[in-house]
Amino acid sequence: MASGLGAGLMLVAGLTACGSSDDTSAAAVPATSTTVVPAPATSSAAPASSAAVTPSATAPVGVPAAAPAPAAAPAPTLVPMPNVMCMNLQAAQNLIQDGGVFFSRSTDATGKGRNQVVDSNWIVVGQTPAVGALIGEGDAVLSVVKIGEPSPC
Repeated sequence: MASGLGAGLMLVAGLTACGSSDDTSAAAVPATSTTVVPAPATSSAAPASSAAVTPSATAPVGVPAAAPAPAAAPAPTLVPMPNVMCMNLQAAQNLIQDGGVFFSRSTDATGKGRNQVVDSNWIVVGQTPAVGALIGEGDAVLSVVKIGEPSPC
């Protein structure tokens, strides 16, 4: 009988005696008992059991299973820094974005700390890094002055 089950587990259930209440043999056996008996192995192949235990099944109730490891972050996109000297700041930013870098920074070249609210009113008078250097997001820093202010352009 067990050979037909392969290497799986065979469950044997105990039966209670059907008799009168004065039967003393029934008191020694619980109403329902379950015994797990391993079946003899018939081959060296892996057991064909559908009751495989997974790591999440062994976690206590109310405790979340371990989160999967986060995927590796993709490598940052690096593109060559274009020559944006003497360009309108908006046009310079557009050229950098066309290359694939969407975040560049700008600073007031006069040292006054002015913000570039309307980018088209400013002209690039310096750039870091140099033309051709590989840049990623935020690496490009453009020094600017307002159009009409003294500049090397």
